[in-house]
Amino acid sequence: MFSKVFSGAVHGIESRVVTVEADISDGLPVFDLVGYLGSEVREARERVRISLKNSGYRLPAKRITINLSPADMRKEGTAFDLPIAVAVLVSLGFLTEDSLKDSLFIGELSLSGEIKKVNGVLPIVYMAYEQGFKRCFVPAANVREGAVVQGIEVYGAENLIQLAGFLNKKIPLEPCMIKKEELKQGKEPYEVDFSDILGQELAKRAIEIAACGMHNILLIGPPGSGKTMLARRIPTVLPELSFEESLEISKIYSVSGLLNNNQSLIRNRPFRSPHHTITATALTGGGRFPMPGEISLSHLGVLFLDEFPEFNRNTIEILRQPLEENEITITRLTGTYRYPANLMLCAAMNPCNCGYYPDRSKCRCSSSQVRHYLGKISRPLLDRIDISIEVPQTDYKELNKQGKNETSASIRERIKRGRNMQYARYRNENIQFNSELSSKMLTSFCRLGKEEERIMEEAYNRLNLSARAYHRILKVARTIADLEEEECIGIRHISEAICYRSMDKKYWEQL
Repeated sequence: MFSKVFSGAVHGIESRVVTVEADISDGLPVFDLVGYLGSEVREARERVRISLKNSGYRLPAKRITINLSPADMRKEGTAFDLPIAVAVLVSLGFLTEDSLKDSLFIGELSLSGEIKKVNGVLPIVYMAYEQGFKRCFVPAANVREGAVVQGIEVYGAENLIQLAGFLNKKIPLEPCMIKKEELKQGKEPYEVDFSDILGQELAKRAIEIAACGMHNILLIGPPGSGKTMLARRIPTVLPELSFEESLEISKIYSVSGLLNNNQSLIRNRPFRSPHHTITATALTGGGRFPMPGEISLSHLGVLFLDEFPEFNRNTIEILRQPLEENEITITRLTGTYRYPANLMLCAAMNPCNCGYYPDRSKCRCSSSQVRHYLGKISRPLLDRIDISIEVPQTDYKELNKQGKNETSASIRERIKRGRNMQYARYRNENIQFNSELSSKMLTSFCRLGKEEERIMEEAYNRLNLSARAYHRILKVARTIADLEEEECIGIRHISEAICYRSMDKKYWEQL
């Protein structure tokens, strides 16, 4: 007897419908799986056979053939165990085809018949909703993750016996429901705040501008000056995630298996801080079974690279393309995978090995040592950093200064107003932030007056800027004007943006 069951496969962070077909006929007893399968899927024959036996279903001595379609797409992972088992049960007559109408199945089976947790449930359920399915059956451990998608019933099953009993209308099973109010809840509170930072007003200002326009920023300064403290507080000033943004980030974390059992959505903007020993694959994604890397896990949030020059040069050079295109493309023999990478890069570094250059009263590095250390960061990569700011040692008077420092909440309110101007300006464009402006868009949204043009020309020639650096100065100036809620870019906006761009020349001019 022939039967057909629907499941889903993750490709990148998107999903595709997979049709699981089962045929049981006379012939030599064999259990065949076909359809361009990975090793985990081929191993499903033993998991399914034994889990069915331990759930009370004995397979007859017949020829069982399972096909996973489309055959031109490689199937990986263990999420096909459950749909294969269900297809076999239908072919054997233990379940009816009508009970599977408009249903999609995902789950791994243990030998006891228990349905175990799998990765990628959220994007698969979302795909099922878009494709018009009415119900999704997922592992009980994944049910809240899948129930985030509204408009489709999501059932969490503990084991095969429970699922078969429900499909045969013998065991009650209720779909998981998450209230809309719960989905709209804001971000979770942070344990840190910008009011903890004493002094460093210039660095705070630079971070505020970077956060408003999602510009990449580089913090340069001696050890203990507060670079890491500043960076770790950037998420506290970023506006709350919208539901659409939260769902987009949660898809990435679902595919990566980073959603907790009690966590249905990512509430806070990501802040990823990988160690400088990270490999290129871990940073960009990929591997034998392609998965998102740290770049994609930072999507719509912050990627913080501390001790920037200590990273392998070949590793950080990979950042060039994602920082320009806001996505990363990984091509493998099994296909091409695209992961989103619209992030804010924050890098921190010492100016030399000992950390005190150019203060020669403390720095003992030779000129060649300084050149070698700074040379680990290439000019093309520096060109993609919009803002460079010096973070000096905090003065003793600042450490003992009385009075309250500005909180993250007040900074966040200014950033919200600046971002609202960007949202309104680009409502008919396919972008959200000033950092995403293309060179063509700059002529429309970053027009300069005669005096502003003169200042930019002088800076371009004196600082020996590249065309990319020139464009990034305009984008930063546009953000500074937005923070002041002004439509036109003025002289002070251009001048401040140039200052942030010229800071790196102080250190790299000798290279």
